[in-house]
Amino acid sequence: MILIIVCFSLTACENDLREVEKISAKGSSVRVDKSKGVEIIYSDSARVKARILTPLLNYYKVDKPYYEMPKGATVIFFDENLKESSRIVSDYALQYETSRVVEMRKNVVGTSAKGDVFKSDELIWDPGKKEPVYSNKLVTITQPNGNIVFGNGFSSDERFKRWQLTDATGNFPSGTNLIE
Repeated sequence: MILIIVCFSLTACENDLREVEKISAKGSSVRVDKSKGVEIIYSDSARVKARILTPLLNYYKVDKPYYEMPKGATVIFFDENLKESSRIVSDYALQYETSRVVEMRKNVVGTSAKGDVFKSDELIWDPGKKEPVYSNKLVTITQPNGNIVFGNGFSSDERFKRWQLTDATGNFPSGTNLIE
């Protein structure tokens, strides 16, 4: 009786190698490196330009590698004196390894040193462009003097000093200079 039970147990645990290969072929595995509490420094000609802070960073090693920040990110930009010139905060972000483009999504809020607040569902930072911060989504800009401006597209420098809106509408007194 014991011999029958042992033989039955050994045959029940046997896997068909072809079945294992079929199951493996169905699900593709992607290598992911995870890091917590990450700070990324961007510099140009030995000068710190920006830094990204994120509580969780996932690095996906695929054909076009990218970094995912599923718990949000903060990008802080600095002027020549290493003083904070602007900041962008979002609930989610992606950065593509080869192009270094950062896509910030979900509840994106940018602030300038003079107090302008930029809100959108998406802002993209492309360090290689002349106007490196942009969006093709609805953007709302609230200025410290109470002016509120809306646009369906947006582009700006990293400090939010020189910005442009597409299809702009707003609530502000006539003769107001939007960009000081």
